Amino acid sequence: MVLYMVGLGLGDEDDITVKGLKIVKSADFVFLEAYTSILGVDKSRLEELYGKSITVADRNMVETQAEELILEPSVKKNVAFLVVGDPVCATTHTDLWLRAKQRNIEVRIVHNASIMGAAGACGLQLYNFGHTVSIPFFEEKWRPTSFYPKIKINRQGGMHTLCLLDIKVKEPDFQAMMKGKTKYLPPSFMSVNTASEQLLEAEDSHKEHAYDGSQTLCIGLARMGQDSQCIRAGTLEELKNANMGEPLHSLIICGDLHDLEMEVLKEYLVEGSSYKLVLHETDTPREEVDECGTLSREKYLKM
Repeated sequence: MVLYMVGLGLGDEDDITVKGLKIVKSADFVFLEAYTSILGVDKSRLEELYGKSITVADRNMVETQAEELILEPSVKKNVAFLVVGDPVCATTHTDLWLRAKQRNIEVRIVHNASIMGAAGACGLQLYNFGHTVSIPFFEEKWRPTSFYPKIKINRQGGMHTLCLLDIKVKEPDFQAMMKGKTKYLPPSFMSVNTASEQLLEAEDSHKEHAYDGSQTLCIGLARMGQDSQCIRAGTLEELKNANMGEPLHSLIICGDLHDLEMEVLKEYLVEGSSYKLVLHETDTPREEVDECGTLSREKYLKM
């Protein structure tokens, strides 16, 4: 039979595609992956619309029990594996796809909106983005900055950087485990504020001028795709104090800015921001500029 990997989009139960909804309604088993991202509504809302009981698949199930609980049923039954956003945007889902293929299980993917596309709602042009990076929570003795050189490479090339912020769901409480108790820590979701502070610390540690905390424009994103989505633009020093509200949050570090990008970003600058968006005057005739405000290739090659 088939393992369907179905994207749910970013908002609520209504964001599933028509194709995805038909698949879920006809599936024998339905799993909801619940540790790489979260929806803005409870599982019960999904079950009510889909008319199906949904099993929440946490990290342990997907990484250590998938063979028995997800893939084995897919050999003889239709299984729907629901993913917030799009199924191909996380390596976890690629790994599950590969394991299914190794068992000769047919896999079909139903795409949906994800933060990778929704990030463009701030006005930045998606083809001007470079490497996407993940920013993990710093701990007392573990403060990884592997994201820093990628941001530096992006900025050197004039490209924007989408930063995906850490999520911790159903993380084991090791102190309790040492006492023989099975206990999990409360969920935690990195905010734009925390990410800004950690990025400032990373720059202070590396001192390679990948970005400037008081001058480089950055954009905070919150609850993208939901009615309450929030976008704020400012420097890292400003965003570390910005009120972005409830999770999920993401952050963008800007590279070179096009005039059209700056025109949109003016709407999102935090009040009193020290960053000044200056539109560039040009003598280029309008007929030599395309609908995106970009010089034609012929004109560009003559410069």
